[in-house]
Amino acid sequence: MSDRSASYPSLRDKVVFITGGGSGIGAELVAAFARQGARVAFNDLDAEAAGALLHSLRAAPHAPLFMSCDVGDVTALQASLAQAAAHFGDVDVLVNNVGNDTRRDFEAVDAAHFDWSLSVNLRPHYFAIQAVLPGMRRRGGGSIVNIGSTVWQLKQSDCTAYAVAKSAALGLTRSLARPLGRDGIRVNHLLPGAVRTERQVRLWLTPEAERRIADGQCLPGAVMPADVAAMALFLAADDSRMITAQSFVVDAGWT
Repeated sequence: MSDRSASYPSLRDKVVFITGGGSGIGAELVAAFARQGARVAFNDLDAEAAGALLHSLRAAPHAPLFMSCDVGDVTALQASLAQAAAHFGDVDVLVNNVGNDTRRDFEAVDAAHFDWSLSVNLRPHYFAIQAVLPGMRRRGGGSIVNIGSTVWQLKQSDCTAYAVAKSAALGLTRSLARPLGRDGIRVNHLLPGAVRTERQVRLWLTPEAERRIADGQCLPGAVMPADVAAMALFLAADDSRMITAQSFVVDAGWT
């Protein structure tokens, strides 16, 4: 984002946990919150990418904390959240970002692939929220941002298991907003569109796909990870203190 992007004083010194923060949208989330002066912890499987990210943020007000973790292992996932709380204090902001959009046609999806997709794209959201809830209650509130995807709205046929998991992030968000709201905890849903990450460029953004996206979007240009991070910052900050149970789409008007 530009030097004229918003600054959120309410995020300064807040404890922020980001799942899958080593690369792509996750890395931009880590960087964006760190630049706001937040105390950021994140997990990921890719220690090399995480190391490069940490090096790039060595001038941040607080050095981010990285933990290597397979989020498909619920015990390991919750242990990483406990480690972050022990290091920085109870979590104020949880961004459930982790995901993997490996594609497979519907008829080629077997039970193992389906279960794997949910274990990466949905189950970590659920159990990460369980892990941070006691600390947020001690803090007197908090913000949870569940990262979904517009893929299920686009009726895309080559990643149905991923679409099922990502659409369920909306149900998780809305079902938790009322009970957690009683404790001052906000729960919102953020849906990125066709974001130009390194992975997308390498695997999916063929010239044909680029033309299809350009034709579908209302705004010209590529949606970048920083565009998604900008919305996450707003949803985490006190500026959105009365916003919960809502969905926010960042896709240049494609859906």
